[in-house]
Formats: sequence, structure tokens, C-alpha cells
Amino acid sequence: MASDTDDLAFDVFSRQCPSRSTLEHATGRWGSLTLGALYEESLRFNELRRRVDGVSEKMLSQTLQALERDGLVLREAQPVNPPRVDYELTPLGREVAGRLLGLIHLVEGRMDDVLAARTRYDEARGGR
Repeated sequence: MASDTDDLAFDVFSRQCPSRSTLEHATGRWGSLTLGALYEESLRFNELRRRVDGVSEKMLSQTLQALERDGLVLREAQPVNPPRVDYELTPLGREVAGRLLGLIHLVEGRMDDVLAARTRYDEARGGR
């Protein structure tokens, strides 16, 4: 039996397209930072929370669940005492994170231009 998405041409600009929510999960503030943090190594929850400075426990948990559901992150519970849960990227997650890191590095490398543009913008509008 065919699924509802078999005949769908995926188009993120369409409100009904399931790719839109995946894009939102991956490119939202916490999603992109979580994927970027997991790119180099698998991390435990608290390690990840320390790496993604400013994320609350609740937001990180929700972000990880969404990324896991989309097939970008793998949650692996280790059968040890005390319990240990590791998070790592799936192959698809590595591909998405690699592209996000390209954007992250571009933005970081051009921050002087961004800050200058902000100053010009603010000065043209009477300061902020």
C-alpha cells in the first residue's frame, strides 16, 4: 500500500510539505548548534548541554527528540550502572551538519562585515 507521501514532490516552500519541519528542526537555533556540536564526536546529554551554551535542559531534550525522529541523531542507551546515554549523528545527520558548519564558519569569518553593517544601519536610523 502506498503512503501519503509517495506522490508528493517535496517542496519546502509548500506549507504541507514534511520537509519544512525537518528544515526547521535542523536550522533552528538549538537544532543547528546541537548538530554542529555532535559533528566531531558523540556526546552525553550533559556534555552536549555544556557545549551548546545557553540551552535549557528542556529545550535540548525537545531538540534531540525532534532530530532523532527526523533521522539526524541516534540516541544510544548504554546498559551500564549508572545509566549512560550517548548521542551521535546518523549518516544523514553528518551530511546535514557538515553543510550547516559551512554556513556557521562563513558567518563567523564574516562577522566584521556583519558588525559594520549593523553599525551603519543603526547610525542611519538614529542609533539603537
